[in-house]
Amino acid sequence: MCWFLALSCAMGADAKTLPKILVSKDGRGFVTEKRKPFVPFGVSYYRPGTGWAPQVWKKFDAAATRQDFARMKDLGVNCVRVFLSYGSFYHQHGMLDTNGLAKFDQFLDIAEQAGIYVHPTGPDLWEGPPEWPLGGIEDEKTLSALETYWKMFAARYRRRKVIFAYDLRNEPAVGWQIGTNPAPPRTDALTNRTLLDFQSLREQLAENWTRRQSAAIKSVDPKALVTIGLVQWSVPSLLPGDVGNYSAFRPRRVAPYLDFLTIHFYPLEEGGYKYGGADSEAKQLAYLEGVVRESAVKGKPLVLGEFGWYGGNEKPKFNGGQFPQASEEEQAQYDRKVIETTAGLACGWLNWGFYDQPEANDCSELTGLVRPDGEVKAWGRAFHSLAARFRGKAIPPKKMGPRPALNWDACLTSMSAETEFRQNYFNAFRANR
Repeated sequence: MCWFLALSCAMGADAKTLPKILVSKDGRGFVTEKRKPFVPFGVSYYRPGTGWAPQVWKKFDAAATRQDFARMKDLGVNCVRVFLSYGSFYHQHGMLDTNGLAKFDQFLDIAEQAGIYVHPTGPDLWEGPPEWPLGGIEDEKTLSALETYWKMFAARYRRRKVIFAYDLRNEPAVGWQIGTNPAPPRTDALTNRTLLDFQSLREQLAENWTRRQSAAIKSVDPKALVTIGLVQWSVPSLLPGDVGNYSAFRPRRVAPYLDFLTIHFYPLEEGGYKYGGADSEAKQLAYLEGVVRESAVKGKPLVLGEFGWYGGNEKPKFNGGQFPQASEEEQAQYDRKVIETTAGLACGWLNWGFYDQPEANDCSELTGLVRPDGEVKAWGRAFHSLAARFRGKAIPPKKMGPRPALNWDACLTSMSAETEFRQNYFNAFRANR
């Protein structure tokens, strides 16, 4: 256990100490250890000019990061999600990279001095693959290596209250080919037993992966909060392409191993939101509410861990330039409605990106609170207002009119069942908002 003792000694003891964040006793939100309500309200952090995928650690700039945290604090940010990477933290099997850890130590101190919590996610491929063979979620050697990673990492930082929670991975999914198990066709077969059994097998693998990694963290830091950043097709109301793209991380199955649930959402109804008027906006918000509602599990807080959409003075280039230009004000209106629509189902929100990212090949190009030069966008100003509204307050449950229940068996096996559900949900949403 010498590695445990050595790693746990690094603390950044001179940093101002933030109070530990806990799940509230009613299981609906968060409080500080002094029992004051806490609403995580922030961003995922990366800087422009560091490539896409951004290289937060290989191009780490402490002075620029310190300046960014001051700007974020001014806009009301109290929680920053940041991606860890194999390339900077775990490129050698069974060994944490000391250079990456030193940068993360600095990052935590900068955040704590600014009064902002850190929500580390990973490890992932943002800065390249590890030197050891990396397999899928079902791969035993990979899962064992990740357990070792989390035991070392969480042991090192177990006294750092500036860490809000560990996010096991960004948008994990179980593959369709699982060892020697015969995979059924990825075609519609409404409530087909073979297809449902295979989907259930995939869910079982996701459940096991979640249980073991969470247990690894808890074994060295029982007080650490743990979650997963679930992709929105962890709820099968709109699967991209075919039924095989269901992530298999069913919220209710992984919830017992997590302290809170986290879901990500982008407005992908009708091929993606094109700011086509009130009816188009309402369809996106109905889809959003349905995903968030199905991700809510009694006794477990729910955070919208990624959300946002584009807006700026330029026509976006991502997705081959298929989306029309949208103003900063249109972006701010949509993002504000995301929060207002989900408040009371969700109890925290993390915008995708602090900066617009010109190098990005997706909507990150224009989702920021600020432009690449740091100038605050309309969404940044609206974000500041919303942060003040929620600061230090418990969020009451959302009151909704009748909504249709999602038939999981139907939607896991039939794209047409998904379409029918979304139409019915939209009708109910529009009639009883």
